[in-house]
Order: sequence, then C-alpha cells, then structure tokens
Amino acid sequence: MNAAIDTAVIVVFSLFIMLVGFSFSRTGRNLKSFFAAGEAVPWFIGGLSLFMSFFSAGTFVAWGSIAYQYGWVAITIQWTMCIGALVTGLYLAPRWKATGNLTAAEFIRERLGERVQKAYIYIFMLVSLLIKGSVLYSVARLVSASLGLPLMPSTVVLGLFMIAYTAVGGLWAVMVTDILQFVVLTAAVLIIIPLAFDAAGGVQHFLHFSPEGFFSVVNGEYTWGFILAFALYHVFYIGGNWTFVQRYTSVDTPKSASKVAYLFAALYIISPVLWMLPPMLYKSINPGLHGLETENAYLMICKHVLPAGLMGLILTGMYFSTSASANTALNVVSAVFTNDIYKGSINPGASDKALMRVARVSSWFFGLGMIAIALIVPYIGGIVEFTLSIGAITGGPLLAPPIWALFSRRLTGKATLYITVVSLLVNLVFKVILPLTGGGKLDRASEMLLGVGLPFVMLALYEWYQRSKGAVSDEYVQLQRHRAQRKAAVKETGAEESIEIQKQNQFGLKVIAFSLAFIALLLYGLCFFSQKSITLVATIATTILIVAVIPLRAARKTKIASKAEPVESIY
Repeated sequence: MNAAIDTAVIVVFSLFIMLVGFSFSRTGRNLKSFFAAGEAVPWFIGGLSLFMSFFSAGTFVAWGSIAYQYGWVAITIQWTMCIGALVTGLYLAPRWKATGNLTAAEFIRERLGERVQKAYIYIFMLVSLLIKGSVLYSVARLVSASLGLPLMPSTVVLGLFMIAYTAVGGLWAVMVTDILQFVVLTAAVLIIIPLAFDAAGGVQHFLHFSPEGFFSVVNGEYTWGFILAFALYHVFYIGGNWTFVQRYTSVDTPKSASKVAYLFAALYIISPVLWMLPPMLYKSINPGLHGLETENAYLMICKHVLPAGLMGLILTGMYFSTSASANTALNVVSAVFTNDIYKGSINPGASDKALMRVARVSSWFFGLGMIAIALIVPYIGGIVEFTLSIGAITGGPLLAPPIWALFSRRLTGKATLYITVVSLLVNLVFKVILPLTGGGKLDRASEMLLGVGLPFVMLALYEWYQRSKGAVSDEYVQLQRHRAQRKAAVKETGAEESIEIQKQNQFGLKVIAFSLAFIALLLYGLCFFSQKSITLVATIATTILIVAVIPLRAARKTKIASKAEPVESIY
C-alpha cells in the first residue's frame, strides 16, 4: 500500500513539474529572456534559486554521508558557504551586475581578452560537466536505492528528463523549479526531524549514545585548516562560479544582486542544521553503515520514519532539487556556448530564432556529456571524493583570476593564463600524479589549502609587482574605453520587447503562486495517510497555502508598460 501511494505521488508531482517547465516554452524570445529572464528577476526569487542550485548538489548524498560518519562537522563545512555568500553580497555580486555583461565569459572577453575567454570557456564547460555529472549520480543513487532499480538505467533516464526540462523552459523554468523544491524539501524536513528524534529515542538518548566527537565543530580529516581553506574556496565559488554569476546579472540593479547573495547567506545559517540532523540521528538508529553505504543514510532515515505518500513526495523533491543544480549548470553552459562561442565567433550575425535553436540543441549535447560523467562516478571513489577533489583542483585556478580582475587595473590576460595553468598543473601533480607514483598523498586540508591558496598568492604577488612599477594593463584601458562608448550609445529597449519581458516575469510569479497552492493541496491529500503526523502535515500545508499569496500579490503589482512607454537600458 505504501509503495503504491509513494509511486503515485512521484508520478503526479513529476508530471506537474514537467508541465510547469513546458509552460515557459514560449516565453524565451531571445537569449536575454531565455538565459537572463529579461534581467528583471525579483531578488528574492533569484536568492532562493541560488540557494537551491547550490545546496542541492550534494546535501543529501555527500554532506549526508559526512554527517552520518562524523556528525556536526558536516554543518560546520556548510557554514563556510554562508561566509562566502556574505563576502559575495558585500563586494562581488554588485560588481558583476555593474559590468553590464550577460555572462561571466562575456566579462572575461572584455576585460582579459578573447584568448583568455576561449581558454576559460573550454575549461569551464569541462569542469561543469564533471561537477554536474556527480550531481546526476547523486539523484540517480537516491532513486535507484529507494525504488530498487539498477543504477545505470536510472542515471540515463533521469538525465534525459533533466535535459528536456532545461532545453524547453530556460532560466525561468529552472528558477520556478528551484522555488518549488525549496518549499517541498523545507516542509519535508520539518516533518522528518520530530519523527526522527522519536525513532532515535529522544534528544537525551541521541546525545548520550552518539560517538565521541560527534558534536565537535571539526572532526576526522575535516580539520580547522580544511574549514578555513573551504571558506576561502567558497568566496571564489559563490562569487565567481559562472552558474551563480547568472543569478547576479539576471536581477535589475547591483543592490538587488547583493540581496540575492544575502538571502543565500541567511538561508545557510539555519538550513545546514535542519538538513544534517536526520542523517546524524540515523547514526544512533543504525550505526552499521560503511563505505559508499553511508551515501544512503539520508534516504534510509526517510524510509524509516515517513508515513505513506510523504516518502514519495520527499523523494521527488530530492530528485528535482538535486536536478535543479544540474539544470542551472546546463542553462549556463548552453548560454556560454551560444552567446560567446556560436554568436561570438562562429556566426555573429545569427538571428534570435537561430540562436534559440542553438541554445536548445547545445543543452542536449552538454546534457548527454553530463550523463556520461555520472556513469563513471561510482568507479572513482563516490561523490564525496569526486566532488571535493574537483573543487580542490579547479576552484582556485579558474575562479580567483576573474574575480581579481573585477577590482584590479593591473592584471593582464597573459598573467591570468599563466597563473591559471600553473595552478592547475601543480594541483594535478599533488592530487593525481604523486599518489600514482608512490610519492605520497596530501590530506584533505592541505589539498584544499593548496588548491585555493596558490592562485591567490600568485595573484597578490603579481599585483604587488605591477603596482611597484606603476603599471596598468592594456586590457583594462581598452575596457574603460569600451564602457565609455557603450555608455554614450544608450540603447533603447523596444517597447514591445519591454512589454514581453514584463509579461514573462509576471507569468513566472503567477506560476509560482499556482504551484505552491498545488503543493499545499497535495499535502492536504496526504493527511489521510499520515496517521499520527496528520496535524503536523496539515499545519505545514496551510502555511504553504498562505505563502502562495506572496508571489500572487507580486504578480499583480507588476506593471505592464504600454507600447508608448519605451524603457531605456544600458547593456
């Protein structure tokens, strides 16, 4: 009976999410609307979308595994993301918006030159596929373990589902899915926590029978050195990752871009505690998981305590929230390829129709690459090893130089390439080559410190050297001239285009309101199967129904300009 109800919930919710994505299929008129949502996304939607795109990548599998094995340190690790977001909100997000660029790659071309841009594009696309392949592996593992399906077919089918959703709907479709999963998973975890405490014998039993050091701020291989390096890494990652830069450039002003990052930071103060409690509690219920089995700890506690129907809801929520990260990456990789390679080099005179066709086809191409990566993750140590290793090797070398270029007048394209290549090679030597040749292996903290510290030190030394000479890079001088010319040539957005952008954003808010109401009704229906949890489930459903009023009111306040009211903007 329970399995049938869970399956029914999965099917209904999945179909609903697909319909939401397809509802945006006609709103992507051009690159600006498809990839940046008209650069008028409300900041609170951008912030929630950023949170879900980031948090979903490894929360349930990777961080859940660490929480089960080591305890509170999984929360400490995720608090470094809050630090990174605060720094981003203060200094980086408004800078990205102020550049007037659609993508980070476009800024790199203007500031550091076309040669640097092309090198970064190819490396970025490869790294994105590696990281998001691990995301797809995570969700495929959850679904296959819960439904008893083979891992490989699950990976392929779920990957194709992700690609179809992103290729059809664009950025608004991705962001609406992010919002829905935030609500679903927040509701689910608020139901799981009290039930998990009850199953674990209460708070006192949990505290008394947990392993030694389980509530220590640092534990095992996750030392203070690792935490400090990871905090610096997240300044680069949240402030410079091309996927997240899109969230800062798709809002209306630099101030709104800061608010996007601040909302992300606020959510990451409390959310790690809520998300990591269930796998930590499962340690006292079933302490016998080892190796890759620990990646299933989150799913196991859900299956252990949730009533019929809610397991299906949270499983679908886990899938779509985890896939949201991959969807976002596909959207950005496709944007970079279409805007900066196809339009920038292959066919500069391409029409909007041709560019939209390339955007959708490239989403499929890169999505298939993501599926291929996901299929090999189990053979290289699992998601924790894979994700942290990719971050340590590539995070600093790829993300630090463009962020530095946002502030520096002296950094040149040639120096950027040199610093990036040297840092990548050094990281690869210590991470891959030396362990294979028997030369020893760095611990987790040293690996992360080397990965983010080396490019930072090299950038600082180069800046100091150039400053001592009073040098200013030619690329910076050219950028200032280009911006002056662009400012002088104010481009007037056509009245018809402005109206369509406003209609798109109003439509997105209405879809969010309708979707939240649907989730509330679904939870009300599940009350009939919730038994002892009926009051808790009904209360959360009512809260979601009330929250649905917020985007509905925002949609009604959205002003649709008449064709006689042109809107000026500078891009």
